[in-house]
Amino acid sequence: MKKFNDSLKSKYILAGITAFCLVLIVLSFVTDAATGPLRYIAGYVITPVQNGLNEVGNWITDKSAYFQSSTDLVAENKELQEKVDALTAENSQLLQDKEELSRLQALFELDQQYDDYEKIGARIIAKDTGNWFNVFTIDKGSKDGILVNQNVITEGGLVGIITETGPNWATVRSIIDDYSNVTGTVTSTSDNCIIAGDLRLIDEGKINLVKLTDESDRVKVGDKVVTSDVSDRFLPGILIGYISDVGMDSNNLTKSGTITPMVDFRHLHEVLVIKELKEIDDAKVSLDAQADTEGAATPDTSQSESGTGTESESQNEE
Repeated sequence: MKKFNDSLKSKYILAGITAFCLVLIVLSFVTDAATGPLRYIAGYVITPVQNGLNEVGNWITDKSAYFQSSTDLVAENKELQEKVDALTAENSQLLQDKEELSRLQALFELDQQYDDYEKIGARIIAKDTGNWFNVFTIDKGSKDGILVNQNVITEGGLVGIITETGPNWATVRSIIDDYSNVTGTVTSTSDNCIIAGDLRLIDEGKINLVKLTDESDRVKVGDKVVTSDVSDRFLPGILIGYISDVGMDSNNLTKSGTITPMVDFRHLHEVLVIKELKEIDDAKVSLDAQADTEGAATPDTSQSESGTGTESESQNEE
């Protein structure tokens, strides 16, 4: 009962205050605003109420502005992030284009270096499993004039040889493959050797050099090795690499060692295919075959791509 009376009393007080405020508001409109005691009373009572309402209104306005600003910032941030993503993608594409342009410029320079040969550019579209480009596929084939045994080069020098062709694709076996042998010549001495692929050795960035004929002991580390004139399938004078180490074989007749190839066989993208085939000297092949049959023990400068003669080269230089 007491609580009910207190509640009723509060309602009466609130109603009285409200009525008093309404009277003051009405009087403020009908009374001269510049004079009279009511102006003083109105200012004393109404002004604080108005200030309070203004503060509440300002607070609500500030909060509305804050939330609106937050919404705008979120939208602006999303828009900026989209622009950043677009610029990042564009920058990445520009970097790729720059790298490709650099590679193509290097191929152009290589094309000029071997301008005696007709060449066609090709992109690598597939490769065998593993880290190295020992056997891979290019996007040019027989309809583009690609033939088996055509030489393949890229920035730096010799890559390998075409082993199989289709209408719009061809397979390349590189000189680092286990089944690849290339007859090379040391340019400083004109001594011949065999460059034998070995995928285990290429992990060290090297390729085998065997059966080097260096009777005068003039070959040294750093000498340049190019494809030999006596090669049955590789055109002469194409850079292979530089000698990294060399030593005498146990037979005291030939030397072996390694070379560092000029081509980066871990990162290949584009290549040039030389459309000219090596013209095989039938008389030379006949002599090589005869020497092979007779089992010549000492290799000479006319020996072909493998240590056992032309027949082995035909198997390995596919």
